[in-house]
Amino acid sequence: MAADHILALDQGTTSSRAIVFDRAGTMLGLAQQEYPQGYPSPGHVTHDPEDIWSSQLATAREAVARVPGGVASIAAVGITNQRETTVVWDRASGEAVAPAIVWQSRVTAQRCAALRAAGHEERVRALTGLPIDAYFSGPKVAHILDVTPGLRARAEAGELAFGTVDSFLAWRLTGGRVHVTDVSNASRTLLYDITARRWDPWLCELMGVPMAMLPEVRPSSAVLGETKPGLLGRSLPIAGMAGDQMAATFGQACHTPGMAKTTYGTGAFALRHTGSLPVASSHGLLSTVLWQLGEGGPVSYALEGAVFVAGAAVGWLRDGLRAIAASAEVERLAGSGDRDKGVLLVPAFVGLGAPWWDPDARGAIVGLTLDADIADIALAAVDAMAYQVADVLEAMAGDAGPADQVLRVDGGAAVNDRLLQFQADLLGLPVERPRVTETTALGAAFLAGLATGFWSSTEEIAATWQLDRRFEPLMAVSERARLLDRWHEAVARVRST
Repeated sequence: MAADHILALDQGTTSSRAIVFDRAGTMLGLAQQEYPQGYPSPGHVTHDPEDIWSSQLATAREAVARVPGGVASIAAVGITNQRETTVVWDRASGEAVAPAIVWQSRVTAQRCAALRAAGHEERVRALTGLPIDAYFSGPKVAHILDVTPGLRARAEAGELAFGTVDSFLAWRLTGGRVHVTDVSNASRTLLYDITARRWDPWLCELMGVPMAMLPEVRPSSAVLGETKPGLLGRSLPIAGMAGDQMAATFGQACHTPGMAKTTYGTGAFALRHTGSLPVASSHGLLSTVLWQLGEGGPVSYALEGAVFVAGAAVGWLRDGLRAIAASAEVERLAGSGDRDKGVLLVPAFVGLGAPWWDPDARGAIVGLTLDADIADIALAAVDAMAYQVADVLEAMAGDAGPADQVLRVDGGAAVNDRLLQFQADLLGLPVERPRVTETTALGAAFLAGLATGFWSSTEEIAATWQLDRRFEPLMAVSERARLLDRWHEAVARVRST
């Protein structure tokens, strides 16, 4: 049987998914499995690495079983992952030595504050494109080594391995034969020089991470190893690997400088392709590696704005306030809200990300009056996603000038027409939603297929992109300015400085 499909493993913050795509980029088989979240202390979020592995393997098997030809039809595997989430495991046994620290966790905030107070921020940002923040992986590794007696000595002796989730999955899928990450995930660790494209000894020493733990850094599109035959039914090449937001950018066919996309998930992440050199940000954004295509191939960079809480605010409406039974109900409830009442939600539940980078900010509902109701709060939660993305896009324009005159969008909340119309109104730009909104998994599939000749070029990949709906801005400029001014007043109230 012809190998006419690509399997994408999409390991996310709250669930693991696997999707099989054909040559047209059409989804043929999808499987998803949620797994538990750990909250051992306020602001600290963990995962059990075994839950990550077992759920991802189960969904991979289920997705493959759903397509004609099963595993015989799969040409390659691509991996995409929740990024800065950190795993440390024993090289001999492959077992994790501690819970994974999730990207959302603020457990290393004090460690990062001490590094900033010592005056290291400027040099770290120059090398990594990142601020010193608990969001990133390096401080998480040091925390794991320091809280459990004996782990640091074992790490220095080369007995322990560190990886973000992509690296951990590749290790397990290959039976421990491959310890790799790709350039996009490496660029999110605070340990990697994004211009020289290498692990930096000074950064590793500063963060307290032994270099013996680090994976080999490889291209995002290249054959990285092969799966153990017994896992999926036969050995398959792992040929694509990228952090979730970089994969989504590739899946949105934002292959040329100036193109931008936003993914609305647990958080919201806007990335703008800036070309073959990193662009330093003076507006609170991250300079990051997008991808590298092939061994010795071109490397692309981006500016990124990371919003910590987007869809998670809808989850809070569901689980915290119990205002809705399912997240999909928020569009209907928000539809009966009244924006003119002036109710605003600033969802700084774990601090504020870009462009503010205020880890001590906390969320607030502003503008409550006696006539406000739960529908107004639901509308405020949806609007907060668009407001935060608008702030990020404004910062991008400040760093790199105007972007292309359109924003491509994806992610779970991109099904919400009300959100996307308001986003277009706030930006004064058209917003485009593709027919395939699973662009994170699709990007991983494209990267794997490009490396194995399944697709011949980025031009062929871009030709598969299809528009579902385009949202044109309808709001008057004066109204847009009034709403954004009111939003910024609300943000100022929750900031710690």
